[in-house]
Amino acid sequence: MTSPTPTGHPTQQTEPEVIGLLAAGRLLGLSRTTTYRLAKAGEFPCRVLRIGGRYAVPVRGLRALLDHTIPDHTNLDHTNEGGTNSRPTPQEG
Repeated sequence: MTSPTPTGHPTQQTEPEVIGLLAAGRLLGLSRTTTYRLAKAGEFPCRVLRIGGRYAVPVRGLRALLDHTIPDHTNLDHTNEGGTNSRPTPQEG
């Protein structure tokens, strides 16, 4: 009797360990110019590797940064602790 599942090592689609600098910059909402400027200055928000003449960003560090910067979606009603609307109301003239 044969098994319905293949034997051996299944082929899995894995995520890359690194992505290009511009792709990382786009995920962070940065322009091309700003992305390269920050990378050259060593001020990119996460680790950047220089491999030959190219930049690469480790996906693990980028994911950690994005997970950290995602706002808490539990308080989407724009209220402060007192329960009042945090947006100023227009003044009547």
